[in-house]
Amino acid sequence: MGQNKDSLRTYQLSDIVVSATRTETSLSELANSITVIDSAEIVRRNKTTVYDLLKDEYGINFTQEGGANKLASVYIRGANSNHTLVLVDGVEQNMPNDPGNSYDFSYLTPDNVDRIEVLRGPQSTLYGSNAMAGVINIITKKGSGDAKFLLSGEGGSYGTYRGVGGLNGSLGMFNYSLTLSRFKTEGFSSASTRYGNTERDGSDNYNFSSRFGMDISNDLSFNFYYRYSKGNSAYDQWGGLHGDDPTYVYKLEESTFRGETEYSLFDGRWNQILGVSFIRNVRKYSFDSTTYNPFSSSSLYDGNSIKFDWQNNIKVNSWNLFTLGIESETEEANSNYYYGSSLSLFPDSKTYTTGLYLQDQIKVLNNLFTTVGVRFDNHNRFGEVTTYRIAPVYILSETGTRFKFTYGTAFHSPSLFDLYDPAFGNSLLKPEKNNGWDLGFEQNIKKDKFSFGMTYFNNQFKDLFGYDRNFKTINIDRSEAYGLELYTIANFISRLKVKFNYTYTYAIELEGPEKNWPLLRRPENKVDLIIYYALSDRINTTAEIINVGQRDDDNFSTLTTVRVTLPSYAIVNLSATYALFSDIDLYARVDNLFDTYYEEIYGYGTAGLSGYLGFKLNF
Repeated sequence: MGQNKDSLRTYQLSDIVVSATRTETSLSELANSITVIDSAEIVRRNKTTVYDLLKDEYGINFTQEGGANKLASVYIRGANSNHTLVLVDGVEQNMPNDPGNSYDFSYLTPDNVDRIEVLRGPQSTLYGSNAMAGVINIITKKGSGDAKFLLSGEGGSYGTYRGVGGLNGSLGMFNYSLTLSRFKTEGFSSASTRYGNTERDGSDNYNFSSRFGMDISNDLSFNFYYRYSKGNSAYDQWGGLHGDDPTYVYKLEESTFRGETEYSLFDGRWNQILGVSFIRNVRKYSFDSTTYNPFSSSSLYDGNSIKFDWQNNIKVNSWNLFTLGIESETEEANSNYYYGSSLSLFPDSKTYTTGLYLQDQIKVLNNLFTTVGVRFDNHNRFGEVTTYRIAPVYILSETGTRFKFTYGTAFHSPSLFDLYDPAFGNSLLKPEKNNGWDLGFEQNIKKDKFSFGMTYFNNQFKDLFGYDRNFKTINIDRSEAYGLELYTIANFISRLKVKFNYTYTYAIELEGPEKNWPLLRRPENKVDLIIYYALSDRINTTAEIINVGQRDDDNFSTLTTVRVTLPSYAIVNLSATYALFSDIDLYARVDNLFDTYYEEIYGYGTAGLSGYLGFKLNF
């Protein structure tokens, strides 16, 4: 449909989310700090990656090692990047073959995505490991109605082009939704050109996303999800002086699958979801000897994870909903690394985790809502860990004010690399842990035409992984991150919507080799402003301002790391869409309007002033 069909939308408190409780729950009944990016906003902003969509959200910081398809990370509330759990259609995306079980956002596109839910704070009670600081849940579209086709294309700066084709709809009890995209760019130097680097680091990738379902009846349904990504990207050895390496190549191949059945009994009072998920990630790196790097190298990282889960939602009465679930997960990985004449082998290794969780959602007098939960996990190496969470919210109905509080504990399991690597592993590691809480309020004025909220958060991280004098991984570090999140949404005028976000974060290491130093790459201040304005029924425009304060980083290109300060920066992005016909949209996007030079990671390049033109055809 034409772009004008996606009208300016403000999320009301009656909106439904699933990530906070693993059940469909109204936002008004949740104490969680949640952001929802819906399909209309995804369409209007014309971004090419989910990573770019997340940059403006409060409580989130971000870094990328150069341009497109280079390692992209997000940090929630001052935590490490691997302390955020990423889900796509219920499949955990954190890489089992990564030394920290982190997730790389660089290849995740918004193709076929219906909405993105950002859930802040410790969430291990429902999600287990990796949810130390929050959860980012991506949910794809479910097809309905007559068959609908999507075709879009884009081209622009740095020799970039992108094409997407899709199909979705339903036929009787069957529904389907699938997209295929292709992206290619000549790129710019990953090591910043400011330090004399000139070699362009291009990349290309394919992404396929699909969802198929069968709704047998109101009480029985089946869903199947499959995603596939394949890409190649040129890298540089490091940022800064002499960072160029025209031989450094990275290759990725990843497949994810999930099958699930949902079944209800006793007039919907007992709802069950039984599922199985699988992900395999294979990464390859290689480079030859060059002037500033006398050795060649090749490496392979192969990992997979399979999980079985059974969730039971039991509605005792109108004010009480129990959720009981059990999960069993197996992670497996191996790797080999050649550098010069040396060889490092990581043998095929596995871990097994079983988790059991219980949650109760309680409603009292239609203005007090409380969620309480507890979880027990058993890991085959470090043993048992118990986490819990409580999250009450009180609504002052006379003014529409919501007062909310959450307190929870969370953990992050040591990765296979942390446990079993012959050189750096330690099979006696304990999990990293977090005790986190937040306190805030939200206010809506004039029937949600204007809303704002403020939340204070505090995370206490302990038993964080570090290294001893022999470079063995040990539980040594302890850190704290606290701050303030503020958001405002104004929609007084039908054609105008304004979103303003501000985040203050103070993150410091309390114990470890850099005791009393700020954590790297966490700015104290971050400001985001998005303005949506419809010039007419056919023309929609978007202006985006991102201001990131100064932060510490390390110069890793030196033999001994030297701490540096990255200066603050502000960038402006613009986008406009014109509905040429009811089924054809044309759009233009300008990134970094004022050609601001900045670094997200010390010594690595970022895009300057760049422009893109594209079209979207829906029929």
